[in-house]
Amino acid sequence: MNNKHLTKLVREGQYIAEVEIELIDAGEGWSPYLSIEDAYKLDDVRAALQHGDIRTAGKFGRVYTLTPLAV
Repeated sequence: MNNKHLTKLVREGQYIAEVEIELIDAGEGWSPYLSIEDAYKLDDVRAALQHGDIRTAGKFGRVYTLTPLAV
């Protein structure tokens, strides 16, 4: 079984968060997959960003604001 660390981007509205997760590659079936804890972590970050709760989202990773550029 191989585990691989990965940065997942979660975008909601004007915010984006970088969240570190671990992919589990068992070499069979539905591999690679997330642990249930990492799946819940991504859900919690998405919910926090939807509610504008930057402090909670920041506990799980880096949070950025997106600014549109006029071209």
